[in-house]
Amino acid sequence: MSRKYKFHDKEGLYFVSFATVYWIDIFVRPVYCDIVVDSLIYCRQNLGLELYCWCIMPSHVHLIFSAKNHNPDILLGRIKEYTSKQIVKAIKENSQKSRKEWLLWMFERAGLKSSNVKGYQFWQHNNKPIELWSTAVIEQKADYLHNNPVAAGFVNEPWHWKYSSAIDYS
Repeated sequence: MSRKYKFHDKEGLYFVSFATVYWIDIFVRPVYCDIVVDSLIYCRQNLGLELYCWCIMPSHVHLIFSAKNHNPDILLGRIKEYTSKQIVKAIKENSQKSRKEWLLWMFERAGLKSSNVKGYQFWQHNNKPIELWSTAVIEQKADYLHNNPVAAGFVNEPWHWKYSSAIDYS
């Protein structure tokens, strides 16, 4: 899953960001965002994900989470593996997708460059987990995560972004 970035304290609270290969904007259609949201819900209900903050941007996802089972690396790997397969499948099955051939070609190209990927690679390998060790650091990362759509110019207020936990904090 990760290369140099590690979850050192398996019981810790972490901020992670993970992006699509080549930073391709995929999450501009609700169908693909919903796959990520459904996966997060499933992981909360069944795999011990403790999700505190989240935001889906067009090319990447931010999470603040911990793992009840003390396996944040495995849990994040499961999320990324499942969502990548489901999103590629959804792209393949969508005859209306204007960028379908190009997207599949880009994912296949990324997969060919990676020694541990068979077929399509959807997510970049790195997650860069940052352990959140104080209230100030937690607040800073939560503010950053929720204000990401505002900084990108998509909305004027964080709670206006549909695919974010900002509404829960407003």
